Formats: sequence, structure tokens, C-alpha cells
Amino acid sequence: MTAPTREPASARTSADLIRAEEPVLAHNYHPLPVVVARAEGTWVEDVEGRRYLDMLAGYSALNFGHRHPVLIEAAHRQLDQLTLTSRAFHNDKLAEFAERLAELTGLDMVLPMNTGAEAVESGIKVARKWAYDVKGVPADQATIVVAAENFHGRTTTIVSFSTDETARAGFGPFTPGFRIVPYNDLAALEAAVDETTAAVLIEPIQGEAGVIIPDAGYLAGVRELTRRKGCLFIADEIQSGLGRTGRTLAVEHEGVVPDVLLLGKALGGGIVPVSAVVARREVLGVLRPGEHGSTFGGNPLAAAVGTAVVELLETGEFQRRATELGVVLRDGLTELVGKGVVGFRARGLWAGVDVDPAIGTGREISERLMREGVLAKDTHGSTIRLAPPLTITADELRSALGTLEKVLTQGA
Repeated sequence: MTAPTREPASARTSADLIRAEEPVLAHNYHPLPVVVARAEGTWVEDVEGRRYLDMLAGYSALNFGHRHPVLIEAAHRQLDQLTLTSRAFHNDKLAEFAERLAELTGLDMVLPMNTGAEAVESGIKVARKWAYDVKGVPADQATIVVAAENFHGRTTTIVSFSTDETARAGFGPFTPGFRIVPYNDLAALEAAVDETTAAVLIEPIQGEAGVIIPDAGYLAGVRELTRRKGCLFIADEIQSGLGRTGRTLAVEHEGVVPDVLLLGKALGGGIVPVSAVVARREVLGVLRPGEHGSTFGGNPLAAAVGTAVVELLETGEFQRRATELGVVLRDGLTELVGKGVVGFRARGLWAGVDVDPAIGTGREISERLMREGVLAKDTHGSTIRLAPPLTITADELRSALGTLEKVLTQGA
């Protein structure tokens, strides 16, 4: 049987490539109809050469923009030396990565993984192990308290404690051991924590829910409660961390240091998947050889890129940029309230923008922005998320906000 001939990729249009995906790719995403072929900094270019300002930054995976020269150089340098050993052997890049990441976050030990979901799964395992070995919770009785409307990933265990039925429906039976309480509700959290509680796992800012920022004092209250009740505070900073909110970590806005920190997305510099569990020594110290692992976790390429990311954050430049440009973002969105925007929440260079449903859904607004050369992404209902690379300029940010005003006031 003769294999079907395929057009070379270079000859295919965006429409051709989107059509070609349909029969061969699982339908787990509903992407905007743009086919990115090249990118640099805050801009991407499609197959036909149309340019778009990236206002999503890979859900914060591209905090430093596309192809940041420092990160690309670090990757190239490592590619010429060593890419993978597996954790069967030591490699010469991992120690520095762990040392510098621990120092950056103010914690002691690092468990390197790859994806954000792996970091969350690993954090759950570590918390349970700590509960049995240190706290003395009876075997298989450990519980973890989480917040409603959370997003921590899409593995079977993680969707077990999701309240999003789109993420859950059809994937049961679910993993037990989780208690769900309302976000930003310390009284409900207090009531849910008992002697079986291994940890409280929350996002300092809920990203997928629409950039939901808790009341002042909530994170400090979670820290005080978990310390008083003798359980761990796990902060999922996979989206909110590494400069996005104007601080290295979102918990720093309340001067809080969690027991366990989950990092990912931007940690890989937009080049390779890199995630990590960072924690106090007495927490991560419960793991023994053979109890947890990852073939690619902590590989030399990932460690080299991750170290370069930490170096960029050590300067404080990107945290300052997020703070200063965050003022531009907030001011611009404030001007749009009543002009199609009914409300917004913003911290640093991160905003959830609620659009008047009469104007369109979040998806429809994102499609209109795309046609005008700006890429953003909807979340629930008529809410869109804005999270540009931290390398964006004030003029680019104002241009994007001007485009948003245009699509809201001119309609479809």
C-alpha cells in the first residue's frame, strides 16, 4: 500500500494546518485559529507572516518573552555538552540549579520535575508522606484541604478535587482524601482542618478561575492557621510565581513563606518543561531513594535553563517591570470600565477582565482581538486573561489596551 503524499509544511497555509490537525490530534484544546511559526520577544508571527502581540505568554510559561537571548544561549551551550543522563547518575548542572532556586525562594530543598501537574502530584505525595512519618496520621487517613474553583492540573488525582465539571465529567472514579472549601474563606478553612490534615493546598491567586485575588490578610491567615494546626501550607505558584505579580512569589505580597512551594511554567524559560517542589528540609527530607522519581526531572538541559531563569530573577529587573507596568495595565483597564468592561482584577502584569456579556463571550472577544493582531485567551464566561511577557514595553501594553477598547466599542 502506497503511503499518502503530504505537502511540505512550508507549503501549507494556516487553514491547511488547522484542517490537518483535525483527524490526527486529540481534541483536548480549543485553540484560537492562529498558527504560530516564529516568535521573538513579545511578538509572534503566523505562517503567512502576520504579526501578533502576545498578551498571554503561554499562561506565564513565557514570562521572559519568546527566545530570550540569555536563555537561548544557556540552552545552546548545554546542548553542545550534555542533555540527559536520567537520575541514575549525577550531572554537573543540577546542584547549582537546586542551590540557587532554594536561595531565591527562601527554602531549603528542591525536588526537580518537569510539568506543573507533576509538581502538584509530587507535592501531594510528599505532604502525605510527611503526615504519616512526621505528624503521625494513621496510614491512608491523610487529608488535604483545597479551595473551590481551583486549577492545579489535569491528572486523575488533581481533577478529583476540581469543582470544574468540564475537567471532571467522565474521568472518575476519583482519588479520595481531599476536602474542598470556598476560596478566601478562613473560617471555612479552619473548620475543615483536623488531626488528619496533611496540608492546605491553594493558589495564592487563582489563575484559571479568572485571576481571583484574595482579600488582604488571607494568605497570612492561611499561614498562621496551618502553623497552629500542625499541617503544611502548600502554595501553588506555577502561574503566579517567578515575577508575574511584581514579586518573585505572589505570597511575598503578604510576607508569607509556605512550607512547600510548587513552581513550573516560567521556570523552563519557554524552552523546556521544568517544574519543582521546593520545601523545608524536614518536609522534603521524608523522601527516600525509590519512593519517587522522574527520568527527565533535573536533567542537565533543564537544570541549565532553570539556572539561567533564576539568574534573571536574582537581578530583580523583571519583578520591577511587572510592578511598574502593572500600573499601566491597571490604569488602562480602569479607563475601560463602562466601555465594555464591567470589572477586572489585576496584580502585576496579570489581569482577569470581565466583559459585558451583551458584547460577547470571552472566546468571541479573544477572536476579535486576534483579528486585530493581539493574542489573549478567555476563561469562564465573558472573562479574558491578560498576562503578557514581562519584557513588554509600556507602548506595546498601551497598544494592546487600545485594541481591546476598539473591539469592545466597535463590536464584532
